[in-house]
Amino acid sequence: MQRTLITITLLLFGALTVMAMQEVGYIGLFMSPLQSLAGMQIFIDLVIALSLVMVWLWRDAQTTGRNAWPWLLATLMLGSFGPLLYLLTKKPSATC
Repeated sequence: MQRTLITITLLLFGALTVMAMQEVGYIGLFMSPLQSLAGMQIFIDLVIALSLVMVWLWRDAQTTGRNAWPWLLATLMLGSFGPLLYLLTKKPSATC
């Protein structure tokens, strides 16, 4: 069930991202939020949230014996796609 939700999230968010990139381009995704204080606040909030996720991802990767670097780089380059793909490729644990 969890993998299904992650997959659905990736597909829907991916579709939204493709539409946004068609409209404003890759650089435009970063420039648009910086044109107003409200947009800037949301962008900075996303940066803070993804920074916290990267700390969790690093620790989780160490605990499970995975290499965190590809996922951290993916997060820096692709935003939420990095952690979502990390979760999708994570082996299920007996405690979850």
